[in-house]
Amino acid sequence: MIALTGLIMVHAQTVDEVINKHIDALGGKDKIDQIKSIYSESSVQVMGNDAPSSLTILNGKGYRLESDFNGQKMVQVYTDKSGWAINPFGGGTDPQPMPDEQYKAGKDMLDVGGPLYNYGAKGNKVELIGKEDSAYKIKLTNKDNVVTTFYIDPVTYYIKKAVQTGTMMGQEMEITRSPSNYKKTDFGFVVPYTIDISYGTQFSLTTTVKKIEFNKEVDPKIFDMSSK
Repeated sequence: MIALTGLIMVHAQTVDEVINKHIDALGGKDKIDQIKSIYSESSVQVMGNDAPSSLTILNGKGYRLESDFNGQKMVQVYTDKSGWAINPFGGGTDPQPMPDEQYKAGKDMLDVGGPLYNYGAKGNKVELIGKEDSAYKIKLTNKDNVVTTFYIDPVTYYIKKAVQTGTMMGQEMEITRSPSNYKKTDFGFVVPYTIDISYGTQFSLTTTVKKIEFNKEVDPKIFDMSSK
Protein backbone atom coordinates (compact mmCIF):
# COMPACT_ATOMS: atom_id res chain seq x y z
CA MET A 1 0.00 0.00 0.00
CA ILE A 2 2.84 2.43 0.86
CA ALA A 3 4.60 1.68 -2.43
CA LEU A 4 1.33 2.18 -4.34
CA THR A 5 0.72 5.50 -2.60
CA GLY A 6 4.22 6.66 -3.51
CA LEU A 7 3.67 5.65 -7.14
CA ILE A 8 0.41 7.61 -7.29
CA MET A 9 2.12 10.70 -5.81
CA VAL A 10 4.92 10.54 -8.38
CA HIS A 11 2.53 10.31 -11.31
CA ALA A 12 0.29 13.00 -9.86
CA GLN A 13 2.91 15.58 -10.82
CA THR A 14 5.16 15.99 -13.83
CA VAL A 15 8.85 16.77 -13.52
CA ASP A 16 8.19 20.35 -14.62
CA GLU A 17 5.52 20.81 -11.97
CA VAL A 18 7.91 19.65 -9.26
CA ILE A 19 10.72 21.90 -10.53
CA ASN A 20 8.40 24.91 -10.85
CA LYS A 21 7.22 24.44 -7.26
CA HIS A 22 10.86 24.19 -6.19
CA ILE A 23 11.68 27.48 -7.95
CA ASP A 24 8.61 29.15 -6.41
CA ALA A 25 9.66 27.92 -2.95
CA LEU A 26 13.04 29.63 -3.34
CA GLY A 27 11.40 32.96 -4.16
CA GLY A 28 10.25 32.59 -7.74
CA LYS A 29 11.66 33.17 -11.21
CA ASP A 30 11.44 36.98 -11.04
CA LYS A 31 13.46 37.05 -7.81
CA ILE A 32 16.14 34.72 -9.17
CA ASP A 33 16.42 36.81 -12.33
CA GLN A 34 17.27 39.83 -10.15
CA ILE A 35 20.36 38.14 -8.68
CA LYS A 36 23.59 39.28 -10.30
CA SER A 37 25.97 38.13 -7.56
CA ILE A 38 26.04 36.34 -4.21
CA TYR A 39 28.65 36.80 -1.49
CA SER A 40 28.63 34.71 1.67
CA GLU A 41 30.83 34.07 4.70
CA SER A 42 30.66 30.70 6.40
CA SER A 43 32.23 28.41 8.93
CA VAL A 44 33.38 24.98 7.73
CA GLN A 45 33.69 22.13 10.22
CA VAL A 46 35.87 19.28 9.00
CA MET A 47 37.79 16.62 10.93
CA GLY A 48 37.45 18.53 14.19
CA ASN A 49 38.64 21.82 12.73
CA ASP A 50 36.66 25.01 12.19
CA ALA A 51 37.71 26.99 9.12
CA PRO A 52 36.43 30.40 7.99
CA SER A 53 35.30 30.43 4.38
CA SER A 54 34.03 32.94 1.83
CA LEU A 55 32.15 32.38 -1.42
CA THR A 56 31.67 34.81 -4.30
CA ILE A 57 29.46 34.01 -7.29
CA LEU A 58 29.12 36.33 -10.27
CA ASN A 59 26.11 34.81 -11.98
CA GLY A 60 27.13 32.72 -14.98
CA LYS A 61 30.67 34.08 -15.02
CA GLY A 62 32.65 33.29 -11.89
CA TYR A 63 32.64 31.20 -8.70
CA ARG A 64 35.34 31.56 -6.05
CA LEU A 65 35.41 29.57 -2.80
CA GLU A 66 38.20 30.41 -0.37
CA SER A 67 38.86 28.67 2.96
CA ASP A 68 41.54 29.00 5.61
CA PHE A 69 42.54 25.78 7.36
CA ASN A 70 44.94 26.70 10.17
CA GLY A 71 46.72 29.27 8.00
CA GLN A 72 46.63 27.13 4.87
CA LYS A 73 44.58 28.86 2.16
CA MET A 74 42.53 26.68 -0.15
CA VAL A 75 40.94 28.24 -3.24
CA GLN A 76 38.57 26.75 -5.79
CA VAL A 77 37.51 28.77 -8.84
CA TYR A 78 35.17 28.07 -11.75
CA THR A 79 34.61 30.44 -14.65
CA ASP A 80 32.51 30.12 -17.78
CA LYS A 81 35.63 28.87 -19.58
CA SER A 82 37.73 26.83 -17.14
CA GLY A 83 38.66 26.27 -13.50
CA TRP A 84 41.66 26.35 -11.19
CA ALA A 85 42.50 25.64 -7.57
CA ILE A 86 45.05 26.06 -4.82
CA ASN A 87 45.38 23.04 -2.55
CA PRO A 88 48.28 23.17 -0.09
CA PHE A 89 47.29 19.73 1.22
CA GLY A 90 47.81 18.37 -2.27
CA GLY A 91 51.42 19.50 -2.33
CA GLY A 92 51.48 23.09 -3.51
CA THR A 93 50.55 26.70 -2.81
CA ASP A 94 50.49 27.82 -6.45
CA PRO A 95 47.28 27.83 -8.49
CA GLN A 96 46.84 24.80 -10.73
CA PRO A 97 44.47 24.33 -13.67
CA MET A 98 41.47 22.20 -12.78
CA PRO A 99 41.17 18.81 -14.52
CA ASP A 100 38.52 18.92 -17.23
CA GLU A 101 36.40 16.23 -15.58
CA GLN A 102 36.32 18.10 -12.28
CA TYR A 103 35.47 21.35 -14.06
CA LYS A 104 32.55 19.81 -15.94
CA ALA A 105 31.20 18.30 -12.72
CA GLY A 106 31.26 21.60 -10.84
CA LYS A 107 30.65 24.42 -13.30
CA ASP A 108 26.88 24.32 -12.66
CA MET A 109 27.70 26.19 -9.44
CA LEU A 110 28.23 29.31 -11.56
CA ASP A 111 24.45 29.58 -11.86
CA VAL A 112 22.80 31.24 -8.85
CA GLY A 113 19.48 29.59 -9.72
CA GLY A 114 21.00 26.11 -9.83
CA PRO A 115 20.99 23.60 -12.70
CA LEU A 116 17.25 22.88 -12.39
CA TYR A 117 16.39 26.51 -13.09
CA ASN A 118 15.78 27.07 -16.82
CA TYR A 119 17.26 23.62 -17.31
CA GLY A 120 16.22 23.32 -20.96
CA ALA A 121 17.88 26.58 -22.00
CA LYS A 122 21.13 25.32 -20.47
CA GLY A 123 21.03 22.06 -22.40
CA ASN A 124 20.19 20.01 -19.31
CA LYS A 125 17.80 17.05 -19.39
CA VAL A 126 15.62 16.07 -16.44
CA GLU A 127 13.63 12.99 -15.51
CA LEU A 128 11.35 12.27 -12.56
CA ILE A 129 12.48 8.76 -11.70
CA GLY A 130 10.44 8.02 -8.59
CA LYS A 131 10.09 8.77 -4.93
CA GLU A 132 12.66 7.80 -2.33
CA ASP A 133 13.28 8.81 1.30
CA SER A 134 9.97 10.73 1.21
CA ALA A 135 11.25 12.93 -1.62
CA TYR A 136 10.76 13.37 -5.35
CA LYS A 137 13.80 11.97 -7.11
CA ILE A 138 14.90 13.93 -10.19
CA LYS A 139 17.76 12.87 -12.42
CA LEU A 140 19.47 15.77 -14.19
CA THR A 141 21.98 15.20 -16.99
CA ASN A 142 23.83 18.32 -18.08
CA LYS A 143 25.20 18.94 -21.57
CA ASP A 144 28.56 17.44 -20.50
CA ASN A 145 26.74 14.21 -19.49
CA VAL A 146 27.36 14.80 -15.79
CA VAL A 147 24.49 13.24 -13.83
CA THR A 148 23.16 14.68 -10.58
CA THR A 149 20.24 13.17 -8.67
CA PHE A 150 18.14 15.65 -6.69
CA TYR A 151 15.82 14.70 -3.83
CA ILE A 152 13.08 17.32 -3.39
CA ASP A 153 10.83 17.51 -0.33
CA PRO A 154 7.17 17.09 -1.41
CA VAL A 155 5.97 19.53 1.26
CA THR A 156 8.50 22.40 1.19
CA TYR A 157 9.87 21.69 -2.32
CA TYR A 158 13.36 22.44 -1.04
CA ILE A 159 16.25 20.19 -2.08
CA LYS A 160 16.95 17.65 0.66
CA LYS A 161 19.91 16.02 -1.04
CA ALA A 162 21.92 16.10 -4.28
CA VAL A 163 24.09 13.14 -5.27
CA GLN A 164 26.78 13.11 -7.95
CA THR A 165 29.69 10.85 -8.85
CA GLY A 166 32.88 12.88 -8.85
CA THR A 167 36.66 12.65 -8.59
CA MET A 168 38.80 13.89 -5.72
CA MET A 169 42.53 13.40 -5.34
CA GLY A 170 42.39 11.03 -8.31
CA GLN A 171 39.70 8.84 -6.75
CA GLU A 172 36.16 8.44 -8.05
CA MET A 173 33.53 8.70 -5.34
CA GLU A 174 29.92 9.55 -4.65
CA ILE A 175 29.59 13.14 -3.46
CA THR A 176 26.44 13.91 -1.47
CA ARG A 177 25.31 17.43 -0.56
CA SER A 178 22.52 17.72 2.01
CA PRO A 179 21.25 21.30 2.44
CA SER A 180 19.05 22.21 5.42
CA ASN A 181 18.05 25.06 7.72
CA TYR A 182 16.47 26.98 4.85
CA LYS A 183 15.70 30.64 5.56
CA LYS A 184 14.33 33.53 3.55
CA THR A 185 16.93 36.30 3.30
CA ASP A 186 16.20 40.03 3.45
CA PHE A 187 16.53 39.97 -0.34
CA GLY A 188 13.56 37.59 -0.50
CA PHE A 189 15.50 34.58 -1.79
CA VAL A 190 15.54 31.39 0.27
CA VAL A 191 18.90 29.71 0.92
CA PRO A 192 20.09 26.77 3.05
CA TYR A 193 22.16 28.03 5.97
CA THR A 194 23.61 24.55 6.61
CA ILE A 195 25.09 22.17 4.04
CA ASP A 196 26.49 18.76 4.92
CA ILE A 197 28.80 17.30 2.26
CA SER A 198 30.19 13.77 2.22
CA TYR A 199 32.91 12.64 -0.14
CA GLY A 200 32.24 8.92 -0.33
CA THR A 201 33.80 7.20 2.66
CA GLN A 202 36.80 9.57 2.66
CA PHE A 203 35.55 12.46 4.78
CA SER A 204 32.66 14.83 5.37
CA LEU A 205 32.24 18.48 6.25
CA THR A 206 29.54 20.89 7.35
CA THR A 207 29.22 24.46 6.11
CA THR A 208 27.26 26.97 8.19
CA VAL A 209 26.44 30.32 6.59
CA LYS A 210 27.09 33.33 8.85
CA LYS A 211 26.48 36.18 6.40
CA ILE A 212 25.07 36.54 2.90
CA GLU A 213 24.78 39.50 0.53
CA PHE A 214 23.13 39.82 -2.87
CA ASN A 215 24.19 41.98 -5.81
CA LYS A 216 27.37 43.15 -4.14
CA GLU A 217 29.85 44.69 -6.60
CA VAL A 218 32.32 42.00 -7.73
CA ASP A 219 35.66 42.55 -9.45
CA PRO A 220 35.87 39.85 -12.20
CA LYS A 221 39.65 39.78 -11.75
CA ILE A 222 39.26 37.67 -8.58
CA PHE A 223 38.45 34.73 -10.84
CA ASP A 224 41.71 35.04 -12.81
CA MET A 225 44.34 32.41 -11.96
CA SER A 226 46.92 35.18 -11.56
CA SER A 227 44.88 36.66 -8.68
CA LYS A 228 45.60 33.69 -6.37
